[in-house]
Amino acid sequence: MNEQIAAPNIALENPRGGNRLLALLDSRYTPPVFITLILLAGHLSFGMLESYQKTLLAIAASIATELVLSRFFMGKWPHLASAYITGISVGILVRSPAYWPFALGAMISITSKYVLRYKGRHLWNPSNLGISALLFLAGDIVASLSIQWGNFLLPLLVIWALGAVIIWRLRRFHITGTYVVFFLLFAVLRSWITGSPVLSEISPITGPEYQLFIFFMITDPKTTVKSRRGQCAVAFAVALVEMVMRLDRVIYAPFYALFFVGPIALLVEMWWQSRRVQVAAATA
Repeated sequence: MNEQIAAPNIALENPRGGNRLLALLDSRYTPPVFITLILLAGHLSFGMLESYQKTLLAIAASIATELVLSRFFMGKWPHLASAYITGISVGILVRSPAYWPFALGAMISITSKYVLRYKGRHLWNPSNLGISALLFLAGDIVASLSIQWGNFLLPLLVIWALGAVIIWRLRRFHITGTYVVFFLLFAVLRSWITGSPVLSEISPITGPEYQLFIFFMITDPKTTVKSRRGQCAVAFAVALVEMVMRLDRVIYAPFYALFFVGPIALLVEMWWQSRRVQVAAATA
């Protein structure tokens, strides 16, 4: 769903070589293990997958695309944890009677990392872009996971507990926490504006779509701004834009909100950093 492989910083803090290597391996494989647990918990409890074959197709297409494009553009073989996360995310979140959206969504997601770049950075969260593109361009045959989660609390509590620990360890809990707090506040505001029950406005955040969104998409190290304060501001902006979209009955509001807010925040950050460099050079 993203490239949550940014915890090599954690590994570098440990002065012992063996422990440093172990921490690095953990940082790379913990997110894939976590998203696999989300998949297993949801499917074994509620059968939420479209099919094993379609999910495996999305994973295979994502990994194959990553291998080819990394070798072509970068001249090296990539670490495949990110591609696995992207593929399994597409497999979980996409709903379609056809097979091709699962492969195409994964390929669009991975390709965006190598094509849609500015100053060496890709601007969109890969899986968010791929899924948003499918929902917008092929909405007559593609939908997103929504009601298949049921109302059983045990899988939800397990996933939230694991997710909180993992995101805390990766030093990105402030992003998830900011988004959740403002989602709840805006849900109360939406309820007041529309007259709908508060619980109906809050309930979407208990589903797997939002769990993947808050633990993986909005915390993606490669597509979030660098400063802690800026990351919290972006999480707030995503929650705000999503609320406005929901008032207009946009079904896939969280995906579209991140699609618009994330790249704009990165571009603003890059412009501001460039301006600071120019000012410093002129002063010198």
